Amino acid sequence: MTTITTEAPNVAGAIETVESHLHPTPSWDAASHPMPTGREEIWRFTPLKRFKTLLAEGGEVGTLDWSADLPEGVTVENITAEQARALAVEAPSDRISAFAARDAKHRTHINVPANAELGEPVVFTATGRGGEARDQVIITVGAHARATIVLRYTGQAHYAEKTDVIVGDGAQLNIVTLQDWQDGSVHGGQRSVQIGRDAHVKTVTASLGGDIRLQENSRYGGPGGELESYGLYFVDAGQHVQHRLFVDHNAPHTKSNVDYRGALQGKGAHSVWIGDVLIRKVAEGIETYESNKNLVLTDGCQADSVPNLEIETGEIAGAGHSSSTGRFDDQQLFYLMSRGIDEPEARRLVAHGFFIDIIRRIGVPEIEDKLLAEIERELEIVHGSTRTKADEQ
Repeated sequence: MTTITTEAPNVAGAIETVESHLHPTPSWDAASHPMPTGREEIWRFTPLKRFKTLLAEGGEVGTLDWSADLPEGVTVENITAEQARALAVEAPSDRISAFAARDAKHRTHINVPANAELGEPVVFTATGRGGEARDQVIITVGAHARATIVLRYTGQAHYAEKTDVIVGDGAQLNIVTLQDWQDGSVHGGQRSVQIGRDAHVKTVTASLGGDIRLQENSRYGGPGGELESYGLYFVDAGQHVQHRLFVDHNAPHTKSNVDYRGALQGKGAHSVWIGDVLIRKVAEGIETYESNKNLVLTDGCQADSVPNLEIETGEIAGAGHSSSTGRFDDQQLFYLMSRGIDEPEARRLVAHGFFIDIIRRIGVPEIEDKLLAEIERELEIVHGSTRTKADEQ
């Protein structure tokens, strides 16, 4: 068992320490995160050779090319390492994010001021031009603000990130991240979200290209906070996509709902989903549910799905989890084909139905259309097309 010390006080104002084998002790010191061997619990599903550039010392490190059209009131500024640490939700919990924080060429603070109401999404596009890049990003959303923020990663890179999102009391944030990399890209890092008192946060994470390993942590800055966390991923032959979630119910009367869905096709396609919800002793009256579903489209795929609940109090409103991995539902296919729909079209409709409940929650039409088009492209590959993402770009 590994000890976690949380820097955020519970409602009584004390710093609480808990034990979990699923999470290492956070530290800004990169030396505290030794090179993994693959035998550690948090690394045993990870093909370390693919992520070796993100785990290695030295080398020439750059940054992605960032662009955005900012609405009035939203600011972006470069900050120092000390300022980034002071603003961050928590310290890095793995070697990749520790290197990202230490070696970042640009540490960026994106700020949405209190009481702002943004009518349109703020879209940040981060483009890789090849090589290795490491970035640290802090997003703060002021009290009672309402905003949608999109982070889209594209191009080609070996990229490490340390991203923190701090949401003020009573605020509403919809944050969408799209990992839309070209083949050959590698992306790893840690994302941490703190949800203020009576705030509502919705996250949507979509992973489509490259090898990906993301640690996604959420915690609460006070009672009444709500989290909706959705994700989708499409894993091709030889690709590795790993999402590791940790929801820390460290305040009473908080809520969380997690729903991640993935589809796999091709030999060597490998997805990993680790979901952990910790309900602390102080977190009375909370509600939580986590779900992961995987749709296997061809032979030769592997989907690892591990939901966890750690409960320290029985005074809760509800807690549960579920996980499923399987092929197309034969009854659904039979139903559609019995009404004159050929098999490829029937499979397309089933796959759309599998993902559409997640896609419709994004709330950004441009991204929704992009994901629907990507699903169409992937299904064409399944049915014999030889096109790849690189061919289209």
